[in-house]
Amino acid sequence: MGEESDAGGPGDSGDENGTERPSLADQRDVESVYQPAEDSDLLARTARERVDAGDTVLDVGTGSGYVAAMLAEAGARAVGVDVSPLACREAAGNGVPVVRGDLVEPFRTDTFDLVAFNPPYLPTPPEQEWDDWMEHALSGGDDGRRLVDPFLETVERVLAPGGEALMLVSSLTDPEAVRAYASEHGLASEQLASEKHPYEALVVLRFYRK
Repeated sequence: MGEESDAGGPGDSGDENGTERPSLADQRDVESVYQPAEDSDLLARTARERVDAGDTVLDVGTGSGYVAAMLAEAGARAVGVDVSPLACREAAGNGVPVVRGDLVEPFRTDTFDLVAFNPPYLPTPPEQEWDDWMEHALSGGDDGRRLVDPFLETVERVLAPGGEALMLVSSLTDPEAVRAYASEHGLASEQLASEKHPYEALVVLRFYRK
């Protein structure tokens, strides 16, 4: 899952009494940048099967740059975008050209043959959220679609003629509702891949102009 939508930028946070709260990364004993996991791998493998050498591709919410790097290995001209400066630094260190920005906003119209997005999709009640970069990489808000919907509203603009967007969603995020929302915004869709895991099924959806 990548982290997007700036809103001033999360950082070290304190509670209203002025005491420091542990960051989500410290609580979960994980990095501050989302690292490749089953969801990243499924999206990367599925996307890799659909790119040709020379295709221009965008990895939204690139995190460590894993998906972009996999597509570059397949011969694509890949770039990543992420709102987190920590993610941008790590992706660049992994050899991925990266832009700091919100979703597809920094890019020109009709640019990409393929756009890949592994969004933060875990449904998270507001009272359970922590304001740090890892939270932005994981939390999809109440319905898991905090960034899924804005992506679907804007991705068509940057797709080249015949281009497509691939997005990883979870059964927790209601893939059929995601597809219905996409249809309302001029995008046809189909399911390309799925994997079952103990608490969810991971699904890769393809979106393209109707």
